[in-house]
This record gives sequence, structure tokens and C-alpha cells, in this order.
Amino acid sequence: MPLVMVLLLFAGLSEAAGRILPLLARRPGMPRTLVVGLLIGAGLVEAAVLTLWPLTAWTLAERVTSSPPAGDTLEWTPGLVAPLLLCAVLAFPLLGPLLHLLLFVGVGSGLAGPLAAATELGWWGAAGCVAVAGAGLGVAVEAVRRLVVRLSTPRAPEPIS
Repeated sequence: MPLVMVLLLFAGLSEAAGRILPLLARRPGMPRTLVVGLLIGAGLVEAAVLTLWPLTAWTLAERVTSSPPAGDTLEWTPGLVAPLLLCAVLAFPLLGPLLHLLLFVGVGSGLAGPLAAATELGWWGAAGCVAVAGAGLGVAVEAVRRLVVRLSTPRAPEPIS
């Protein structure tokens, strides 16, 4: 498991770098300490979300099936996590959002196989659980990102009358 945790951390940092570097290109002159802090904080959040993806899919599968799944919980393997390290390159807004989405669909389909084997859902049902879990986590993270941006944006001073 230590290898999986290291890969998840690097995948989170990779995803965060892909989102933060375009921001830095638009705002030159940001202090390095702020950039490093943003990168580490965002990388840890992204790694946590990636870590929660199989667990959330497993929980959804438990809710959908009539009997509890017969195996251990769904977990990341090094082979499933490794493609996520490409996220920094593919997350650049103009370079390849479609490729980024396809990468996550591919990783999600890799998660659907073990989930289908452990449950009575079948592959398509398991893929639906993985997709709903991934989309839900993605929406939650995007909402937090927008909230952080809104709170960190300096407000214009009110005019003195």
C-alpha cells in the first residue's frame, strides 16, 4: 500500500499542477511561497479525492444491491493509479480537456471490473456506480475550488462619498 499512497500523492500533485500552472501564466509575479502552498494544498486535496473514488463507488454499490457485496472493499492498485500521473499534462485547459476526460473514463472502467466482480451489479451497473462516484466527487471539488477563489479574490474598495 505505500507505493499506492505515493502514486496517489503524485497523481494529486500532478492534477493540481495542471490546474495551477495556467493560473500562474495569467498572473505573473505571484510569490513563490504562495505558489508552493497552493500546489501542496491542492495536491493533497486532489490526492484525497482520488483516494475516496473507489470507496465512494463501493458505498454506492452497497446501496444499490439487495445484498452486501461479498468481497473486500474496492482498492487502488499501482496499475490503476499509474495513468493518473499523466493528469498534469492533460489537465491544461487548451491542451487536452477531452484527453483528460478520456483518461478518467479509462481509469474508471478499470475500477468497474473489480467492483463488478465483487458485487451482483454486473459491469455496466458497477461502471455506473464508479461514474456517479467520480462525478459527485468532481462536482464537490469544483464547488470548493470556486468557493476558495471567490473568498481569496480581493474586493474592490467602496467609493468614498
